[in-house]
Amino acid sequence: MRNRLVPAILIALLLIVHAQLWFGRGSVGNVSAMQQKLEAQKTANGQAKQANEQLASEVRDLKEGLEMVEEKARMELGMVKPNEILVNVSK
Repeated sequence: MRNRLVPAILIALLLIVHAQLWFGRGSVGNVSAMQQKLEAQKTANGQAKQANEQLASEVRDLKEGLEMVEEKARMELGMVKPNEILVNVSK
């Protein structure tokens, strides 16, 4: 009786492990689906990162552009901000 019990338990455990491999949470199909989702998410993250970098570049260009316009207006046209006094020093 004991000689038959050990192999039966081992076969049952093998069947349980094999079932987990094919149908459980860590199954081959589930892992494959998760890898596909991961690749799709990486692609979406890359696109979002590229869009963020483009927007940051546009913001930087707008800020620098406004500063350049203001500097040019001050130097060439003598423009001043409200409550600001222009002092012109010449040598």
